[in-house]
Amino acid sequence: MYNPKSLKAEEFISHEEILETLEYAEQNKNNMPLIREILDKAATRKGLSHREASVLLACDDENVREEMYALARQIKKDFYGNRIVMFAPLYLSNYCVNGCVYCPYHHQNKHIPRRKLTQDEVRAEVIALQDMGHKRLAIEAGEDPVNNPLEYILECIDTIYSIKHKNGEIRRVNVNIAATTVENYRRLKEAGIGTYILFQETYHKESYEALHPTGPKHNYAYHTEAMDRAMEGGIDDVGLGVLFGLELYKYELCGLLMHAEHLEAVHGVGPHTISLPRLKRADDINPDEFDNGIDDEIFAKLCALIRISVPYTGMIISTRESMEVRAKLLELGVSQISGASRTSVGGYTEEVRPTDTEQFDVSDQRTLDEVVKWLMEAGFIPSFCTACYREGRTGDRFMTLLKNGKIHDCCHPNALITLKEFAEDYASEDTRRLANEMIEREMANIPTEKIREIARRHIEEIENGKRDFRF
Repeated sequence: MYNPKSLKAEEFISHEEILETLEYAEQNKNNMPLIREILDKAATRKGLSHREASVLLACDDENVREEMYALARQIKKDFYGNRIVMFAPLYLSNYCVNGCVYCPYHHQNKHIPRRKLTQDEVRAEVIALQDMGHKRLAIEAGEDPVNNPLEYILECIDTIYSIKHKNGEIRRVNVNIAATTVENYRRLKEAGIGTYILFQETYHKESYEALHPTGPKHNYAYHTEAMDRAMEGGIDDVGLGVLFGLELYKYELCGLLMHAEHLEAVHGVGPHTISLPRLKRADDINPDEFDNGIDDEIFAKLCALIRISVPYTGMIISTRESMEVRAKLLELGVSQISGASRTSVGGYTEEVRPTDTEQFDVSDQRTLDEVVKWLMEAGFIPSFCTACYREGRTGDRFMTLLKNGKIHDCCHPNALITLKEFAEDYASEDTRRLANEMIEREMANIPTEKIREIARRHIEEIENGKRDFRF
């Protein structure tokens, strides 16, 4: 029985409700009065239900798609402006006890070198990331209670936050580790993490259990209910995501939006972020063996639909995708991207990108400086801001500011201030010139005159060697 307020996975992600929704969408995919009504609702920036979004996904009308894309562009601009938040993943360990058939870290893979960073190696990786200019990390580790216990993760977080190299520091650590207990989520919260991220992989229970045949991740309910335990443990910001290509994309979009609706119904705040990964080639993983892959056009449509359905959420695209795909998705809703990522354990200290321990193939292999320059040339402000998390603007406090538009008084100047830090400390000559031109131009778009004056003063102070200002 479908109940978005239930805490039971099979009730807030109801298989029967999804099947009924997909049937309803198929029956109404050419119902233009209904589609007009849904598009008009989307234009109010209040979001769409999983059923409404499914109707738009089923509709193949080109005019409807173009209107949907235009709405996605405008909604993204309204909520997030032209800012793009930058981050990098940091792989701590590829030891894993699970048998996930789509991931090269699965425990049956006997020829991948297993590695776990020592604290000295964590320090070296973090310094390498700081020397690029990164301020925000997402730490990743396989599930292994012996090799990667929570104590190890907490020690790594403490090490990461302790490192101040030259003008560099990591100001926000997001965490992407396996589902755990309320008590462990409390400990992560106390360690000062930003967002807790956990990809569902697939919302289709039967497929989920087949794709995770062994290990603790096999437990569909425990995994799917993790976000509720995280929020009960005091973590305000959680990040959802499915791995597109494992199951039928129409099913996945419906389940993903139902999960967002569930979090809103139970906790009063939806997901802080939604990630859009697609299945990619890796060590012993061939994506061609999975028959649910989606092409770039469907991928773009999914991105736009998530943006208009959950207008307040941050949307993340990684270096799994090519520069061309990332460029299109930036227009349609993505607000966070990774740059210069290494998806192997210890990869940042290697001169040549190691491939033998990569979790997935990296399509966009440009340096962070190149990505920052590319963003600015496309009219986006690369932002290294972590201020909301550090000022306590998380969970419902962040969402309230975002939904009423007042977040621009914080985010826009913070983006320019952190871009100035990057320009002064890490940028190439061309990138620094573009950054300074963009900062001067974008200052005029800070809504409040007083904040604009303070931001100008901070920019001057950064030129004089001071760091870490925030609104």
